[in-house]
Amino acid sequence: MEEYNHIPVLLNETIEGLNIKPDGIYVDCTMGGAGHSKEILKRLNANGKLVCFDQDDYAIKRGTENLQKISDNFIVIKSNFVNLINELQKIGINKIDGALYDLGVSSYQLDIGERGFSYHINADLDMRMDTNQYLKAYDIVNFYEYDELCKIFYKYGEEKYSNLIAKKIVKERAIKPIETTQELSEIILSAVPNHVRRSGKHPAKKIFQALRIVVNDELNIFEKSTLVILNKITNGK
Repeated sequence: MEEYNHIPVLLNETIEGLNIKPDGIYVDCTMGGAGHSKEILKRLNANGKLVCFDQDDYAIKRGTENLQKISDNFIVIKSNFVNLINELQKIGINKIDGALYDLGVSSYQLDIGERGFSYHINADLDMRMDTNQYLKAYDIVNFYEYDELCKIFYKYGEEKYSNLIAKKIVKERAIKPIETTQELSEIILSAVPNHVRRSGKHPAKKIFQALRIVVNDELNIFEKSTLVILNKITNGK
């Protein structure tokens, strides 16, 4: 598996916004490469605690290695952050001082081609953040109805030509299953008008984003989790 260089998004702004107390308890809901987590951990004393969530085995391995270079004052939990309350209760944490979400696909998930997140690298249509779950992008592309595909592409990708792309996918999969990112990318490109193809912006970007969001149920999980986090910070419940 390829190595990757993780670049945290808005690192300074994030740390400033958390206003970290040395003895506080903080949760990184999306650890990834631990770029943000490292900076939180550096600011905690022996009475503070960092709890990190991630579903991805590779992220957990790499993130844990990075955090161990700083201190052992952290806990890594393999779980989706929607399960935050139950998981924190298991380790005796009833109130937290702050939480961080870095939503979307991680840089390493794009860089490691076999994960199927990138339309630039040919791989199986996967896009699962938790590789133990059943639903893959392959299943959506090959088995969802035309109307469902249109809705997904428009709602989560804001793709103007969702109907044309969905129609082309349905036509092509009737001939043979669409199995790889390259196949899907080429189908998407062939479905849109010529002026879109000439624009230099690949329409697959929006479609891949939409598929990733649905595969991982990202928005529903985020909405549920933020309500939990706010309650945990303000009320300790």
